[in-house]
Amino acid sequence: MSTATAAGGGSPSILETPTLDTESRELLHTISEHGGYAYVSMAAMAAAGDIRAAEAAREMAWEQLHSGPWHSVLPVWRDAYSMACLHVAKHQFGNGELKEALRVLDMGIIMGGTLLIKDLHSAVDKVSEKARNAKVCDGRCEDLENSDHRLVGKEFNMTKVLQLLPVKSLTSKLVVKRSALSLEQFLTDHYLSSSPVIISDCMAHWPAKMKWNNIDYLLRVAGDRTVPVEVGKNYLCAEWKQELITFSEFLQRIKSNDYSPAGPTYLAQHPLFDQISELRKDIFIPDYCFTGGGELRSLNAWFGPAGTVTPLHHDPHHNILAQVIGKKYIRLYSASLSEDLSPYPDTMLSNSSQVDLDDIDERKFPKVADLEFVDCILEEGEMLYIPPKWWHYVRSLTPSCSVSFWWSEGETSDAY
Repeated sequence: MSTATAAGGGSPSILETPTLDTESRELLHTISEHGGYAYVSMAAMAAAGDIRAAEAAREMAWEQLHSGPWHSVLPVWRDAYSMACLHVAKHQFGNGELKEALRVLDMGIIMGGTLLIKDLHSAVDKVSEKARNAKVCDGRCEDLENSDHRLVGKEFNMTKVLQLLPVKSLTSKLVVKRSALSLEQFLTDHYLSSSPVIISDCMAHWPAKMKWNNIDYLLRVAGDRTVPVEVGKNYLCAEWKQELITFSEFLQRIKSNDYSPAGPTYLAQHPLFDQISELRKDIFIPDYCFTGGGELRSLNAWFGPAGTVTPLHHDPHHNILAQVIGKKYIRLYSASLSEDLSPYPDTMLSNSSQVDLDDIDERKFPKVADLEFVDCILEEGEMLYIPPKWWHYVRSLTPSCSVSFWWSEGETSDAY
């Protein structure tokens, strides 16, 4: 196992990689079986401390990750990328290049495979701790308790907001709202009948309710982390693209409303809490997510400025959308209206509607304007239950932080 001496203090400082140490020989053998002889050569030199070889190995693996559609990439090359990221990060950590090491480790988590994921997370924890200690020594940590650096202000112009919403918004049937809904009531009144509901007064105990509106807190726990973001009006637009930026840059874009010509920047449907454990500690899985005897399928973050839009689509699982910070407008159509909402014929987009609610083509979709829907403004501290296959359109009305909990039905759910 290679060692490195960290800058400052002269004491040995090692990024321990027990899984890599155990699995390295077998992984390199598998890579060579798939023609990665040059990579194996570079990886061997990287393990001996050659940073140029480590960077070369990472570049080779990166090229393999982009050799075709993501689903066609051999898993071994994702693990190869993780391995190279660990070798690079070890060298950077030893040189005191903490921000650079965090970025490389995040790239390994986001783009790499599962074999070395524990080593990557362990390394992130160690680098993050050292970075925080360095800020304390330099006197650069903010007083979080007294900070007034809020992500979302208290100003909200309802008249202006109504002008931005799709036609007929908030004029017909609103989503039912229930306070502190019991599990039994949720099961009988909403889960079994596939009926949306807003649940209020159920998030007061979440640390995220206060912490996530504090920019200094977000910068402290996640500022130097690299995250994938979407840039553009929405994923159905030709100009839409994805970028990898630091969380601090992402927050700056939110605060400055610095839209690119293509549209706003949105951290959408990303497993942020698998990546940044400090943020995971700020939330709790709602008890409602265990209704039906199922299991949690995904836990995703949705962070962005006002104006981000998720176009009309449906999802395969039960969904609780928890609004932590800010407000969102949401419109829902019953699953029974799927044919009238004209899903894309393309299998990749078959869960998305061709109808643009912000600019409905009445000649192409003459029935849509008369279809029944329910809608709401989801406020801070509220959760919205969206049944499987229900179509929903979402627009952020302010800077917004939301968490979605998807869960599946259990095999015994029919017994309820």
